[in-house]
Formats: sequence, C-alpha cells, structure tokens
Amino acid sequence: MKVILKENIETLGHIGDIVKVAPGYARNYLVPKGFAIEATEKNAKALEHAKRQLTYKKNKTLEAARSLAAKLEGLAIELIHQAGEEGKLFGSVTNMEIAAFLTEKGFDIDRKKIVLAEPIKQVGETSVPVKIHPEVVATLKVTIKAA
Repeated sequence: MKVILKENIETLGHIGDIVKVAPGYARNYLVPKGFAIEATEKNAKALEHAKRQLTYKKNKTLEAARSLAAKLEGLAIELIHQAGEEGKLFGSVTNMEIAAFLTEKGFDIDRKKIVLAEPIKQVGETSVPVKIHPEVVATLKVTIKAA
C-alpha cells in the first residue's frame, strides 16, 4: 500500500514522501495517528498543494529544532552522585536521569533521544549527544561530581 507521509518517520522517510508500506501498518498505525494519508489519485493531485505546506512545516520544525539545540548547548548539567576513591560512581548516570534533569529545567525531551552508548560510570565531564531532529544533533555537557 502506498501512503503519503505527513510527519517525519525515522524508519520510513520525510514529510511529503510517497512510500510503500504494509497495508496493516498503514491502516492500524500511520493513518489513525495522522502520520500519513493514503496515496490515492485524488490525494496525489492534492499533494502538490500539500507539498508547499509540508515544506513550510518541515522548515518550521527544523528551525525550532535548531533553536532548541542552541538552548540545550548553552545549558550546563551538573549531577551529584556517590562515588568511590578513584572517581568511580556507585551506580551510573543514564539517559533517564539526564531526561529527568532536563524536564526539571523546562525542556521536554524524550529519554530515547538522548544517545548514550553506555551509562556514565565516572566522575568528570562528558559530552552527550541529543538527537532532536533527524538533521539536528545537540551536544550536552554533563558534569558529574562526587557527593
């Protein structure tokens, strides 16, 4: 089944793309959630007009993502944890804890967008990438201090 995407979906494509997906995926997930519309002849004709709107929406979301990235990069994250003698933490700092800190500061960022290869287990400063948009990645400076 062919559908026209109304939102950016990482595994499928970008706004305005016509993609072929399984009928059940389109019928049960993409269309009800408003992520896509069926690519019929009528919708294909309306696509030209919609593409202008979608391009505007895409540029607006990209601009908002860049603005958010600039704000995040200016933010200093400082977490205090129990640590041993050599700076090794008792436990670890995960993306969940960083997301909770950001929510506390007024940023609504899903923990899945915070990309940690592995949890932070040492005291010190670490750079953590945050994938805000497919084209925009912000880098957070996370400082961990011993309690």
